[in-house]
Amino acid sequence: MQETKIPVTIDPVRAAQKLSTYNGIIPGRQLKRLNGVCAGDCSEVKVSLESGVDIQGIVYLKGKAVTELTLDCQRCMTPFNTEVTVEFCFTPIGDETEIDELPQAYEPIETSEYGEIRLHDLIEDELIIAVPLIPVHNDGQCNQGSQDVSFGKIEEVEEERPNPFAVLEKLKNK
Repeated sequence: MQETKIPVTIDPVRAAQKLSTYNGIIPGRQLKRLNGVCAGDCSEVKVSLESGVDIQGIVYLKGKAVTELTLDCQRCMTPFNTEVTVEFCFTPIGDETEIDELPQAYEPIETSEYGEIRLHDLIEDELIIAVPLIPVHNDGQCNQGSQDVSFGKIEEVEEERPNPFAVLEKLKNK
């Protein structure tokens, strides 16, 4: 199957009525915020997306996005590549009162005044959230990971310390 570019904006209601599916890519250079998080440019994002209406009549956009990112290891400060995969299921809402009525399987998204959503921004947001908070190599691959680092001396703990309330106990007994 030929991979195409994923549309920048989409009307989720129209797409759901047509039962549209998209399998394609988003060029990594278009995702400026995601590139700002990475140590280098991210590779292209492979996206598979399907739209439809469930048995409750809820319009949904369900999909998966996969990309490879270059991050700086926070242990050894060298760059490494890692694959980031996200799965999502969105549903458009008209106003915030509809959020409470949605099943937990769906994440609400607001539409523009024209009833469209910015699909690239949505996928970029999900990928940014999926980036590890503290990116590190796997233990076997990290230059610094095999060396345990500690600073200072560990003092032995005294077994029994005097009770600071012993004086009060003596006063109570009098």
